Amino acid sequence: MWSAGERIDVVSAAILGALQGLTEFLPVSSSGHVAIGALLFGLEDPPLTLSVALHAGTLLATVLVFRRDLRCLLADAFAGLRRPKELLASPSGRTLAAVVVATLPTVAIALALRDRVEAWGQRPWIVGLCLLASAAAVLTTRYGHPTRDELSLPQALVVGVAQGLAVLPGLSRSGSTIAAAMLLGMRGPAAFRFSFLLSLPAVAGAVLLEIAHPDALNGLPTALWIGGAVAALVGLGALLALRNVVIQGRLWAFALYLVPVGLGLLAWDLWRG
Repeated sequence: MWSAGERIDVVSAAILGALQGLTEFLPVSSSGHVAIGALLFGLEDPPLTLSVALHAGTLLATVLVFRRDLRCLLADAFAGLRRPKELLASPSGRTLAAVVVATLPTVAIALALRDRVEAWGQRPWIVGLCLLASAAAVLTTRYGHPTRDELSLPQALVVGVAQGLAVLPGLSRSGSTIAAAMLLGMRGPAAFRFSFLLSLPAVAGAVLLEIAHPDALNGLPTALWIGGAVAALVGLGALLALRNVVIQGRLWAFALYLVPVGLGLLAWDLWRG
């Protein structure tokens, strides 16, 4: 199960951890960049094995940044068990319902594409096209005048589809979900908050699914632990930086990076023949 990790040295794991931590939150696609890194390091089995440790690190970073929101949501959820109608009428209850509804298509799409993603991550032209799609998504945030801080349940479902499709290597989860929420009328800071609250069950579920194997943790090499720790530290800084970018309304500027990288991968694939 951990064959890719066993072939990776500590320095390479740390570099990929930093890459994961930086790109997991910035709208430039962590899967796409880890796929690029794996190609450069010559790993035969890139993201989906190595990324367990890296995603665990960025999951920790997300929990730390949103710890107050999570405490409030969980407290309101437990308090509302006795009065479900009152819970659903509250902002916390509506947020929880939106996260649950949006998670359903995420899980369905991720499971449907799971067996194909590893192979797609080794094809530069696929990663390049998905990076260009990420650029198109963040560019949409430059237009429109969103005014709301909440989404309806059908709208949350649409954001969940965007998150599910982001399993594709090169399609940014944060960029896709924030852009989708803003297109549906949600203001930037609220879209940022919803995007990362929505990421928690998806990422946690993916990590738990991988480590459910009885020998998974026993075979986890030191290099991957280091990669996960680096991903957590770098991810914490990247997440805080992204929050400021969204507040300033400059998420679209990431397209200036995504477009040349995407085109570069397409050119590289053509050059390789």
